[in-house]
Amino acid sequence: MVVVLDSVRPRHPEKAGRPDTPLIPKPAWIRVKAPGGGAFIETSRIVREHGLHTVCQEASCPNIGECWAVRHATFLIMGDTCTRACAFCDVKTGLPGPLDPAESSSVADATAKLGLRHVVVTSVDRDDLADGGGAHFAATIRAIRAKSPGTTIEVLTPDFLRKDGALEVVVEARPDVFNHNLETVPSRYLTVRPGARYFHSVRLLARVKELDPTLFTKSGIMMGLGEVRNEVLQVMDDLRSAEVDFLTVGQYLQPSRKHHEVVRYVPPEEFEELKTVAYAKGFLMVAASPLTRSSHHAGEDFARLKAARAAKLPR
Repeated sequence: MVVVLDSVRPRHPEKAGRPDTPLIPKPAWIRVKAPGGGAFIETSRIVREHGLHTVCQEASCPNIGECWAVRHATFLIMGDTCTRACAFCDVKTGLPGPLDPAESSSVADATAKLGLRHVVVTSVDRDDLADGGGAHFAATIRAIRAKSPGTTIEVLTPDFLRKDGALEVVVEARPDVFNHNLETVPSRYLTVRPGARYFHSVRLLARVKELDPTLFTKSGIMMGLGEVRNEVLQVMDDLRSAEVDFLTVGQYLQPSRKHHEVVRYVPPEEFEELKTVAYAKGFLMVAASPLTRSSHHAGEDFARLKAARAAKLPR
């Protein structure tokens, strides 16, 4: 008897019926080395043994080989399934399972085993939770502090849309850096990030500074989604109005033909120009290049961020 198995559930069921988007060949400046090597394998082993997810894997980050070769992994908490369906993202979408109460401890243990001096913790969106996962973020921060008191902590959170009090819980746990990405310009939100609200995200970042002016705040956008230059400059101004310290600007890369197309590949010299403009607008730290991602070189960038603030303080 032949048994016919049900087809595997697609990673992005909401995109499965969409027509394929066009693919533009990648330019030479966007190519990266294939991952591998002893440190990469060891990082993979530690992540796997602790039953953890990383945004490096789930979001198909092009820098995974470089980062894992120096034992830097960005932890993805609250599962591997997101309740949003952003057009750019490769993280699996659907109805997530219950939170793992041991996850915060597992992240802390893995941070210690990897010897991370700076750790980045992000998450899927959990619109199904009453607090959007705010308490889980706070528990993870506290667990890392207890296990690795010398490690600085950067969180990259969802927008906590309609989750009153969630942001306050995370800020009260006192991460060193609070990051929330705008991802794109406001005119592209309905297409690129339909579950989010641009001005809510800007307000979230401003609220962090109101709650604790000593925290560093950070945000980022992607280029190549159909934005125009003046819109990018307006995003910079909006972020500076929210007193955001650190801006990242990178190239959008298309995970599949069902995702949003790459409208264009932005050349490196244009990223350099945007970096110059962003510094002129008052950001303490700017990372802008085709392969820039939120957690890429996060530890080194945090050191520079602290030094930039110290240089501006009155003596």
